[in-house]
Amino acid sequence: MKVFHLLLRRLTFTLLSLSLLIFHQSAPAETRLSGNHFLSAELLNLSKDLTMNPIALWLDQGSQIWQKDCQGCHQDLTQVRQSIVEFPRWKNHQLINLEDQIIQCFAKKQMVGLNTENQDVIALSTFLSDSAKGLKIKLQPPSEVAERKLWQEELNHGAQIYIQRQGRVNLSCTQCHDLNIGKNLRSDVISPAFLTGFPIYRQSWQTMGSMDRRLRACYSGVQAAIPPTGHRDLRALELFLKNRSEGLLWEGPSIRR
Repeated sequence: MKVFHLLLRRLTFTLLSLSLLIFHQSAPAETRLSGNHFLSAELLNLSKDLTMNPIALWLDQGSQIWQKDCQGCHQDLTQVRQSIVEFPRWKNHQLINLEDQIIQCFAKKQMVGLNTENQDVIALSTFLSDSAKGLKIKLQPPSEVAERKLWQEELNHGAQIYIQRQGRVNLSCTQCHDLNIGKNLRSDVISPAFLTGFPIYRQSWQTMGSMDRRLRACYSGVQAAIPPTGHRDLRALELFLKNRSEGLLWEGPSIRR
């Protein structure tokens, strides 16, 4: 009987995951609202004010890093901006996001021991993210059949995490970001989980942070075990969120409360 219930539970997870994937992929882009549509008037004005927007500090730092360490290899920025909206990507049999790619590139220049929240990594990620602003989000699954199957498994894994209740609070991502959109939670307005603009500057952090940091904060919020930076669960969940955001315009680095 226990085995039957376990199999039934897994089947339910699979069906719910597939329904989420199909629903969001088929929904017209214009009916889906990004997190920026749920900003307060104050934050919206701040994001539009180039003289006051704190993200400008990281953009300037990222621009300097690009010119010093990246431009010699990549030349024109327009040649790489399209790839920004394609992360997470499948590389060497695993998912990597933009910060992972930056860390790998830095390692080739003997800049080792960095993580996704390193200020140089975040600054360059912010600069590159800004360069892709206005492009449509479009993932690039691997073309080789076996690799594509593994990629799909990670996507399904991310979908299952999204609907699974977590932590002592016993909440799932979908309960907040699909069923309670527009409601207030701890002074924040709950927005749909569309991944259209990262890294983010959160006023509560007083700094820029990666997608990893934001997801880990959600785990903390529901009092669940927090995956370490770069964990498979974080990459799979990021892939799922990017997948359901396909067709939306990339908004670049964003501000949140």
